[in-house]
Amino acid sequence: MSEPESHTTRFAPDLLRGHTALVTGASSGLGRHFAVTLAGAGARVALAARRVERLEELAGEIRAQGGDAVAVALDVADPDGTKAAFDQIESALGVATIVLNNAGITSSSKFVDMPEAEWRGVLDVNLDGVFRTGQEAARRMIAAGTGGSIINVASILGQMVLRRLVAYTASKAAVIQLTKAMALELVRDNIRVNALAPGYISTEMNSEFLTSEPGQKLLAKVPMGRAGAPHELDGALLLLASDLGSYMTGTVVTVDGGSLLSLR
Repeated sequence: MSEPESHTTRFAPDLLRGHTALVTGASSGLGRHFAVTLAGAGARVALAARRVERLEELAGEIRAQGGDAVAVALDVADPDGTKAAFDQIESALGVATIVLNNAGITSSSKFVDMPEAEWRGVLDVNLDGVFRTGQEAARRMIAAGTGGSIINVASILGQMVLRRLVAYTASKAAVIQLTKAMALELVRDNIRVNALAPGYISTEMNSEFLTSEPGQKLLAKVPMGRAGAPHELDGALLLLASDLGSYMTGTVVTVDGGSLLSLR
C-alpha cells in the first residue's frame, strides 16, 4: 500500500475551544505533532519537556498561527518538578483539562545484559512519569470541579513483544493497565482516562531505522505494508481529547495499520 500524502489534518478549530491541554515530551517527534494538532483544534497548549529551548520555538510557531501556547520545563522522572510545572500552567493558561502523557524513552539491551539502572530508567519515565503527571492532573481537575480527559500514550508493544525491547514493552503494558485502573477510579469525578496505542509511526527519531533493511523487514509484516504518518493519529487523539469521545473511558485505541492482526 502506498504512503499517504503528507499533510496536517484539518479539524474544526473550535473543537477544543476553552480547554487547556498539557503535552509531555512535546519538544520533538509525536509530542510536537500532538501539540500542534491540539492547538489547531482550539486548545490552549502547555508544552512540557526537558529541552525548554525547543519548546519556546514551538510555542512561538503556535502563537504565530493564532494559537495560545506556553513552554514549561518538566522532567517527568523528577517527582519534585511536577507540582511546580502544574502551578506554572495554571498561572498562564488555567487548569489543564486535557493531559497527554506522551513522554517516553526506550532501550535496546538484551534481557540478560540489561543493567538494573537502565531498566529502572525506562520505567521511571514511561510508567512512573505517567503516574506522577496523571495523579497531579487528576487532583487539580477534582479540586477545580472541571473534569477532563487524560490520554496515556501506550504502544502496540504493550500488547505484543519484540526482541531487545524488554523494558519498553513492559512499561507500555503497565501503562495500559494503569490507564484502566485510573479510569475506573476517576470516572465519578467526570475524568475520562484512555490510552492511545500507536503502531510503527515514522518520526524524526525512528525514520532512519524504518528505512533501513531491518526496518523494512519489520514493516513488511504490517498488513498495510508501511509505517504510519503522525497525522494518521490525529483522529484518534481528538476523539479521546474532545466530547466526541464523551462515553469512552478505560479504552485502548490502537492505530497500527493492522499490525496486531498479523499476530493472530
